[in-house]
Amino acid sequence: MALLTLGLSHHSAPVETRERLAFTAAEIPDALARLRALPGVTEAAILSTCNRTEIFAVAAPEDESRLLDWWQRERQAPAGAVEKHAYVLRDRGTVRHSLRVASGLDSMVLGEPQILGQMKTAFAQAQGVKALGPVLSRLFQHSFSVAKLVRSETEIGAHPVSIAYAAVQMASHIFTDLRDQSVLLIGAGETIQLLARHLKTHGVGRIVVANRSLEKAQLLANTLGGYAIGLNEIATHLPDSDVVISCTAARGFILGREPVAKAIGRRRRKPVLMIDLAIPRDLDPAIAGLEDVYLYTLDDLKAVIAGNMKQRENAARQAEALVEDQATHFEKWLESRDAGVTIRRLREQARLSRDEVLDKAARKLASGESPEAVMAFVADTLTNKLLHAPSKALRSADAVEQSQLMDAAEKLFALPSEDLS
Repeated sequence: MALLTLGLSHHSAPVETRERLAFTAAEIPDALARLRALPGVTEAAILSTCNRTEIFAVAAPEDESRLLDWWQRERQAPAGAVEKHAYVLRDRGTVRHSLRVASGLDSMVLGEPQILGQMKTAFAQAQGVKALGPVLSRLFQHSFSVAKLVRSETEIGAHPVSIAYAAVQMASHIFTDLRDQSVLLIGAGETIQLLARHLKTHGVGRIVVANRSLEKAQLLANTLGGYAIGLNEIATHLPDSDVVISCTAARGFILGREPVAKAIGRRRRKPVLMIDLAIPRDLDPAIAGLEDVYLYTLDDLKAVIAGNMKQRENAARQAEALVEDQATHFEKWLESRDAGVTIRRLREQARLSRDEVLDKAARKLASGESPEAVMAFVADTLTNKLLHAPSKALRSADAVEQSQLMDAAEKLFALPSEDLS
């Protein structure tokens, strides 16, 4: 049996193909049941996100094409759609890939932590329908442990590489505790929504959402436990805002220097962080000249992110070395498990041979044969039975295989060295 991964990701397939061949969370349990029902598939799991879909299986190596066909049928995809974009990994390749994915080393954003949660969900789904066995269970758990090790022993996740997260990190550096701060968000689009989620995670004290559409502002504010206002009310709330982040599609400045200057006067030298993520800009650049105002633009954040990405790449090299070591560790476990299975089968076959010979010996004794003759029969017959298969294999092997089998036989049976003198 082989440990297999069949997958496609942002590295190998365009978004249209990833969408076509993906599984929704609701589809995965039934798909796993059908996958496990395939002959020869003893364990299975499916990981499916917007950036990758991967099928993990314990099956015979020759089953790869059958699994690819199954995937194509499941998604009702055109002929060749899976083969064109999919990669197939076996044994160590699967182990190494799983550890890299869990650690964020294979992600579109290097070191991002979301994939680990998605892998844990895939593990739970496979567990829920009893599609896992000892090998995949161990692989997933080992992947989670290695991801934790990578996070604790490298700085791969320490440096923000998304605009939204970098903005929140900047606020965290300026203010000791965001729980004591009030944040004004201008806009209600995707970027502001993502920022809002990060701010909520950091436990920011108060969030006010300002937007041209008060209804959209209210929808976002409701998810945050915040307060919604129209753009015309911004000046009223500025004096109470410690952080102002703006990202709209407006063609002119949303906020000029004058209302900010008035708000600063009322704040009594308490600093304010202002971040303009809009193109064209929402905040008048003249605001930067005011005392106690820290104004950053999208270009400033991009420079921070570029530096952080370099630091992540350095950390990734350390993480790759950890992954290689841990892949070897898992591979040794896999090899020892395979040896254990073989040993158990070998012992069972020996017991069957023993029982068969003892049964014949008992009948010989019952018929009156002497114990000495029966003991000789047992010894000769059992020896012949145990040595018949390996002797036959040695005789019938070709020259290369015979040499390998002879070396193995000497090691397995601890044969004494032949005296050539």
